[in-house]
Amino acid sequence: MNSNNFRMSARRLTVLATATALASAPVVLGGAGAAHATGAHGRASAVVLRTGLGVSLLDKTVHVPLAVSLNEVQAPASADRTALSARLGGVNGGRPFTVLGADVAQARATVTARRAEGSVRVAHAELHVPGLPLLSLIKADTITARATCAAGEAPVASANVLGAVTVLGKRVTLTAGGPTQVKVPGVGEVRLDLSRRSTTTRTAAATALELKVSVNPLKLNVADVEGTVTLAKATCESPVTPPAKTPVPSHDPAAGPRPQGAPATADLAETGGSSATPYIAGGALALLLAGGGAVAVARRRKG
Repeated sequence: MNSNNFRMSARRLTVLATATALASAPVVLGGAGAAHATGAHGRASAVVLRTGLGVSLLDKTVHVPLAVSLNEVQAPASADRTALSARLGGVNGGRPFTVLGADVAQARATVTARRAEGSVRVAHAELHVPGLPLLSLIKADTITARATCAAGEAPVASANVLGAVTVLGKRVTLTAGGPTQVKVPGVGEVRLDLSRRSTTTRTAAATALELKVSVNPLKLNVADVEGTVTLAKATCESPVTPPAKTPVPSHDPAAGPRPQGAPATADLAETGGSSATPYIAGGALALLLAGGGAVAVARRRKG
């Protein structure tokens, strides 16, 4: 065997040793991506006025719905229009008439990753229905409603009617103990539910005033109005709290309990070693031995 053939044999030996060392080491994948689940966002809504009224005209031969709303918003949004008008055929000569007018009429609905909230504020509100052009159905100084839902906390609902309240021209005192009934001969009647609130583990709803209306001025059947009116309502639903990350238990045998009386080993400084380190060291040693053997054989051949 000449020197060239020997060099080729030595190279093959080295390559074979390298391949053997690398094949014996496990495959290590770095930077494995973790899956992240995003919690559901909360919800919130707010509305200043919502009507569900039926209007009967001409001795109830014509039925017209009056279903309107003012400043109804879903999060994230806000609105602050202070007046609402409607037009119904056969009412007010077909011209628009004012349903609600107020100095302030604000609705807000906001949602963040941790909190959802709906709120309403109305000041100096005056509500009218068809058939009563000069007499207001209700007047109120201040009406508020708020629903707050924070992640991990109990939802809160609140509603208030402050100051003077007048229904069909009569001054009334509202109580939270039950509905207030107002009857005016020759005009009609209104039942008012004050400050209706409800909460669950994740939701809240607050309504400042809910009115059940039955109006037929002087029983003329010119405009017979029946239905419901909601003033100042807010709702919310809490955002879902993301689950806390659970630590992964260690599977390192060295981390297990030591037998009693066994000497404790001092912790070594972290140097970037891993479970693949013994295999890498073994591969390097094999390469070193293979290289040394090849050099020794070459020297013998030359000698």
